[in-house]
Amino acid sequence: MRNFDMWLAAFRPSIADYKYYVNFEKVFSNVAAIRIPLNILNSLIGSKRIEDDFRNILANYPETLKCIPILLAKREYDIMAMDSEGQIDFHFKKMNCTIDDYVKFMRKTGLFDLMENHIVNNLVDYVTGVETGLDSNGRKNRGGHLMENLVECYLKKAGLKKGFSYFKEMYINEIESKWNIDLSSISNDGSAEKRFDFVVKGKNTIYGIETNFYTGGGSKLNETARSYKTITMETKDLGYFKFVWITDGCGWNKARNNLKETFDVLEHIYNIAELEAGIISKALI
Repeated sequence: MRNFDMWLAAFRPSIADYKYYVNFEKVFSNVAAIRIPLNILNSLIGSKRIEDDFRNILANYPETLKCIPILLAKREYDIMAMDSEGQIDFHFKKMNCTIDDYVKFMRKTGLFDLMENHIVNNLVDYVTGVETGLDSNGRKNRGGHLMENLVECYLKKAGLKKGFSYFKEMYINEIESKWNIDLSSISNDGSAEKRFDFVVKGKNTIYGIETNFYTGGGSKLNETARSYKTITMETKDLGYFKFVWITDGCGWNKARNNLKETFDVLEHIYNIAELEAGIISKALI
């Protein structure tokens, strides 16, 4: 009989892997795509007549225009700006304003100051830094897949083969069709389409697995615990199907009561420490 407090105490504060922080492949690819026009704009660095030089660049190399938004850490090519003189909607993929308007944009946003006063020495290096900073915003999306990736590693480590003994992201109707079983108790007689992160084909049982990891608290955790408790109760009498929940994260400390309610009724609820101890081989195969 497992002790809930001891089980919860083993939860981790983070599961960030080495690729979680910055996707440098994406950063370098984005920079490479505009390296040539950025190097053309590099001629403006330290210029004593930067407005005239910028006019000449736009006249002869209009493709440099598309580099300007990223200098402001913007991915969008349409930028609105307004002052006491009115509002201008600038397009940077294809010129829609006069060159003088773009000169005004460069001056008032501070980009001319950035270049003519040698605050930066190379726009390719500068944009590499900007892209690195913008990519950090993608950590939330990458974090959402970390637990799934980790669980999949342990499924493979247990000797399971993708597409043969374990399957990723399967809907209830797919599970029913593949193994000719009835899961209407979960789907409310087909009116709700539940998808499991993984499905494992055990010796005599099909296991539907959900995975998640929470570093922070919030109502989402309580909703998740209640939802999975419901699935547990809906499937408890099914001899051919079992629900499995693999979760972790220190965020659960703020929602421990709801988690405990599910822990008390769900046989197959595990944390990362149990994955490391080989629980998949012991309990699911």
